[in-house]
Amino acid sequence: MQLQQTLRKSYLFEGKGLHTGRVARMTVSPAPADTGIVFKRTDIGEDALVEALAENVSNTARSTTISKGDASVSTIEHILSALTGMGVDNALIEIDNVEVPILDGSAKPYIEAIWKDGFQEQDAPRKYIELKETVEVVNEKGSVVRLEPADDFSYDIKIDFNSKVLGVQHAQWDSSVVYPEEIGVCRTFVFFHEIEFLFNNGLVKGGDVDNAIVIVEHPVTKEQVNNMSRLFNVPSLEVREDGYLSNLQLRFTNECARHKLLDLIGDLRLCGGFLKAKITAEKAGHGINTTAAKQVRAVMSSRA
Repeated sequence: MQLQQTLRKSYLFEGKGLHTGRVARMTVSPAPADTGIVFKRTDIGEDALVEALAENVSNTARSTTISKGDASVSTIEHILSALTGMGVDNALIEIDNVEVPILDGSAKPYIEAIWKDGFQEQDAPRKYIELKETVEVVNEKGSVVRLEPADDFSYDIKIDFNSKVLGVQHAQWDSSVVYPEEIGVCRTFVFFHEIEFLFNNGLVKGGDVDNAIVIVEHPVTKEQVNNMSRLFNVPSLEVREDGYLSNLQLRFTNECARHKLLDLIGDLRLCGGFLKAKITAEKAGHGINTTAAKQVRAVMSSRA
């Protein structure tokens, strides 16, 4: 029997939010059995709690936001993914601002802090989410998230942005894949041509060349690249032969697909626990991921 687990101690993380640019201090702490994962907005008050559940999703524009009452927390997917990938059932996440720090754009900082200490077993069995029927969500963009009944978990994702740089990429996670080494370290990505648009629309105010892979899909001038350098206040950047901006070296050839898998794992944690399901996704994003989580919650609720 798999017992529930929590952290051995508290961990502090501090940094700016990717979209708001606001600096937040976030503490991830142990929590009692059967708590699940709960966020607390310490800047609002003691009762400003938001459970990491799909019914609390309030926005999925470029990241996942959950809200309850006056309390909202955005860009929660990376910390939820990290806790899921490391096998944490219960945690209290206290944060003094609206957005989780982006850190390096992956779950690596969480893994480096927490993984080495191990986890505290709790005197309660893990509550798995076991489906009896397939849940499938399809949208008008051709995106699909499908969860099928299974005896164990497996995730398989395909990304296709019609990009000559990225191509079509796949990534997968099951019990044979070491999440902290092979999934959790993979960083978010953005297309060069999207960045100006995102800035102009009030997003990625906290983005910089330390926390995102930049894909240069279309030809750009030296002036455009220099403007990007000035925007991020870094020394001169270049476009590499493989079509990526020279700010980062890829950790895997399919790091972008692995990051989308990281996001999917985090978003599906909003089902309320650990899934026993065969999960396949194509062209997935936060909107369809969280819709699938809501449908799973609805199916499980109707069965209770």
